[in-house]
Amino acid sequence: MPGLFATLALLLAGAVPATALPSKPAGGLYLGADLSYVNEMEDCGAVYRSAGKPVDPFALLAGKGGNIVRVRLWNDATWTKYSDLADVTKTIRRARAAGMQVLLDFHYSDDWADGDKQIAPAAWAKLDTPGQARALYEYTRDVLGKLDAQGLMPEMVQVGNETNPELMAGPKKAIDWTRNATLLNAGIKAVRDAGRTARINPRIMLHIAQPENVEPWFDAATAAGVIDYDVIGISYYKKWSTRSMAEMGQTIARAQDRYRADVIVVETAYPFTIDNADTSPNLLGADTLVAGYPATPKGQRDYLIDLTRTVAASGGIGVVYWEPNWISTRCGTRWGKGSNWENAAWFDYKRHEALPAFDFLRHDYRGKR
Repeated sequence: MPGLFATLALLLAGAVPATALPSKPAGGLYLGADLSYVNEMEDCGAVYRSAGKPVDPFALLAGKGGNIVRVRLWNDATWTKYSDLADVTKTIRRARAAGMQVLLDFHYSDDWADGDKQIAPAAWAKLDTPGQARALYEYTRDVLGKLDAQGLMPEMVQVGNETNPELMAGPKKAIDWTRNATLLNAGIKAVRDAGRTARINPRIMLHIAQPENVEPWFDAATAAGVIDYDVIGISYYKKWSTRSMAEMGQTIARAQDRYRADVIVVETAYPFTIDNADTSPNLLGADTLVAGYPATPKGQRDYLIDLTRTVAASGGIGVVYWEPNWISTRCGTRWGKGSNWENAAWFDYKRHEALPAFDFLRHDYRGKR
């Protein structure tokens, strides 16, 4: 059971409620996608199609077998009107209307936080560590309280996004684990406290980019006293990882035993082409391809099925894709007009027709665990 010993200890101390965590999806695997770009893409004129007909992307994901939607949240991203609380609330409402669970991804930043950088929100940047911990706790508790008041409490919450570097410490450097543990535990406590009286008591995830970084990071986190979490989330992109798919599976098996937590691949992607549909450069090119999986719609589908089969066989609890709906539109980003990801989306270039990648959501992985 994830987080068993830590949770029992906290229960005995009266620190968390004796309420059950949300049930896992039927079949035991979380299979879904990060749909954080959908509202923006639709505002930019995107129309998604399946069998030639326009479809709601949330209903499509659920209809194809998806059971969880991931959504990111920035603190105060003044450079965009998306991924703030209002936008996230809209996304969660759409996911719930389609019958899916929700994973809320706190970045604790005004911009992208990832495995190379963790930039503090501007409003917290000059605070000392105790002040930042209080701000992080209050912000997390406030967001979850507002969502719960609308019946939108997520089933799972990430305390940070790809927190390989020290939380809110800028570019990657040696981690001060005293400070890092203080901040992470403040976020964890906020989720636990919010779940105590909420309609849903969320699972807590800590998220690390690339499997080769998982064990060193979680060994250090454990030694620093960061132990009260339920799920380990891993980003796995072969372009940036030294581990093969099989080695990724071995990491999952070791991690779930070593840390007594569930493990999920919470970010992954694979291109269906290396061609470009716009002038914005593709992040995933030929350098991301794996032997046996060509950059074709079938290659993308097969890669996802085999990756998920490996995750399931290793004891992992699922796969969440990043970001299948970030197609090319008339809009753009700071990096160019269009999308940096359209060749790894789940929709073709011509009419944004759904690709075979959706098949991985309905594949039968039972008997492979």
